[in-house]
Amino acid sequence: MAPSSTAAPPSSLPPGDVRTPVAGAHRVQVWRGRPWWPWAKRLVVLGFLAFVAVLLVTQARAIEWTQVFATMRAYPLRTLLVAAGLAALSHLIYASFDLIGRRYTGHRLPVPTVMAITFVSYAFNLNMGTIVGAVGMRVRLYSRLGLAPGQITRVVGMSMLTNWLGYFLLAGLAFLLWPLALPDDWHLGRTALRALGAGLVAVAVAYLLACAFARRREWTVRGHEIALPSLRVAFVQLGLSCANWGVMGLAMFVLLQERVPYPMALGVLLIGAVAGLMSRVPAGLGVLEAVFVALLAPPLTSTALIAAVLCYRAVYYWAPLAVAVVLYLAMEAQARRLAAADASTSH
Repeated sequence: MAPSSTAAPPSSLPPGDVRTPVAGAHRVQVWRGRPWWPWAKRLVVLGFLAFVAVLLVTQARAIEWTQVFATMRAYPLRTLLVAAGLAALSHLIYASFDLIGRRYTGHRLPVPTVMAITFVSYAFNLNMGTIVGAVGMRVRLYSRLGLAPGQITRVVGMSMLTNWLGYFLLAGLAFLLWPLALPDDWHLGRTALRALGAGLVAVAVAYLLACAFARRREWTVRGHEIALPSLRVAFVQLGLSCANWGVMGLAMFVLLQERVPYPMALGVLLIGAVAGLMSRVPAGLGVLEAVFVALLAPPLTSTALIAAVLCYRAVYYWAPLAVAVVLYLAMEAQARRLAAADASTSH
């Protein structure tokens, strides 16, 4: 096809005034260099958190808390113990995620140490967010034990990938085979939910196929080398992650006292996990409860659902956090003693 002979209209801009997206990007970079930029970001975040807090308080006033606490006190001890045992099993499974990163990077920290660091970071991550837990705790503890920043980055990245790989597969299967009846104001019907499920399963399968057949195995992103693991390692990632999410769903199923099918309890929990992450509210406080009420009331009452979610938080979020705080303080004390011993021997 011959090029068009129509001449472009002359520019009405003054000479040298070229307004392109690059100029806009440069302007943003200039703003980021201003002294007020960090404070502006903090104010936006604080404003958002204040809005969420007001929203949560407003919604909480509509809850009959006396009935909720009475429902929690009426829980059978056996149900709470089984749920606590499942929560402990889930944390143990998650604590093994960094062992995949240990093999991936080739570092030689002892297995119990790696699992302890992973447990502490996960407990803080659940209650205080990714920056503090999944990233901050790992960086601090691993760096104190001599791991290089590049190794820590790969360990954290592999752990996160493992976690979401299983989520994609389980959520995809749950949405595809047991689609939930979503509220009308969510504007997402069962057909769309099934399509979303198929897409999530496709992502997990595509990762396995890439690990099995990709010719190019390594990339460099921002100075960090990324390599595809073997298919065997990918299957280990998928198996551990699916087991973790599955046990989490089973704990919630037990606390709902088996009044809804297990696939439904798991599907709602998976939706709530992403909703809490997207809300950026620490621990998804109020978000997980709202998702369960929106999707399971009816058949269950909102009082029973909020009581079940609070019991879930107690055994899965708060009790492990208490253990993690003690373990973290012990690890910090040990690190200080080792540092002092190294300083004395160097002199």
